[in-house]
Amino acid sequence: MTDLREATYRVEGGYDIHLKEAGSGPVVVFLHGSGPGASGASNFRQNFEAFVAAGYRVVLPDLIGYGASSKPDGLDYTLQLFTDTVLDALRQHGIDRAVLVGNSLGGGVAIQIALDHPDFAEKLVLMAPGCIEDQADYFKMPGIAKMVSGFGSPDFSFEEQKRLVSNLVHADFVSRIPDVLVAERYAVARTQPKDVLARMRTPNLGPRLGEVAKPILVLWGLDDEFCPESGARHFLRHCADARCLTFTRTGHWVQVERAAEFNRYAVEFLRG
Repeated sequence: MTDLREATYRVEGGYDIHLKEAGSGPVVVFLHGSGPGASGASNFRQNFEAFVAAGYRVVLPDLIGYGASSKPDGLDYTLQLFTDTVLDALRQHGIDRAVLVGNSLGGGVAIQIALDHPDFAEKLVLMAPGCIEDQADYFKMPGIAKMVSGFGSPDFSFEEQKRLVSNLVHADFVSRIPDVLVAERYAVARTQPKDVLARMRTPNLGPRLGEVAKPILVLWGLDDEFCPESGARHFLRHCADARCLTFTRTGHWVQVERAAEFNRYAVEFLRG
């Protein structure tokens, strides 16, 4: 297992953003998704070492409200809040240009950074990215109903955490979810306020995708129950330099369910 270096930065608003990193070379920033217990390192535990081995410096931030970063309550968790705080920390860490790899919410953060700071983003690798439909449309997806749980209450259990994680993958993959991943997410979830999900506010960036002039690789599971796979067409229709891969019998976590393939395709895209 590659050793991870750690750092924490105080950003505007008085929040702390924590990150881990490994390797050296061109920078690749991995931006995790939402959900109880999410963090950078656990979200990409099956991926980052392949990028390090390929000669990249991998950076794994914890978004505000997640991992070891600050978890304030009593506020709206907007996409701009996620974006501004993580970008502030990355710049303090000495990063002014990077490839952005993001899944779900992290994909939305990557797109927002590319729109707001086009000189920062070199390329985008997006797995079932969020924030390209109206938020109300995501709440109609079948996976959202399955995520109703005791999250945020004292009764929230390890077994409940495992059930929530199981919802993110295709049925074929459920038995292969590592217990260590569930344990990592459970430890984080017990420290999170309900507001991190209940007061999440995301815009629809779909109409602005044509403004992203960077090379984009999009990967999606055909059986994703959280972000509709049809979203891949938004990139094909509107972006000047996009390519999309869809995987059968795959849910919301392409980078987990199809880890070896994801690593290979993504590294080839970065090199190309």
